[in-house]
Amino acid sequence: MGHGPADPDQAILHASCVSLAGHAVVITGASGSGKSALALQLMAYGARLVADDRTEVVSRNGQLWASAPETIKSKIEARGIGILSAEAVGHAQVVLAVDLDRTETSRLPHPRETRILGVSLPLCLRVEAAHFAPAILQYLREGRNA
Repeated sequence: MGHGPADPDQAILHASCVSLAGHAVVITGASGSGKSALALQLMAYGARLVADDRTEVVSRNGQLWASAPETIKSKIEARGIGILSAEAVGHAQVVLAVDLDRTETSRLPHPRETRILGVSLPLCLRVEAAHFAPAILQYLREGRNA
């Protein structure tokens, strides 16, 4: 991702990120909110790690790309277990954001968006249900109907 830290098209997010077939979800939230836990769940269903806890993002031609800082590449924290090794993808296009600091209260919410480095992304809030991780993966595979 070779841009300097002052580059307005690059940032390091306090976020975890996983990818499925080249489509990535960036998972944001406060420390202890479950970013790594959700990433591990998604990985258990077949997603691949991009980055855990800190995610480098860069905006290119209206798309957002994610990768891991070199010092934490291929590592993910499992609270109560330790730091685990994981084969990571080098970079992936971010197509979805999940905010674990807010909880979804609507059964069928209207589409939400967030902006990262000027790139608009669909946004999902935390869902306190067993289907949350599988639903995120299905979103990565097929998108969402309006």
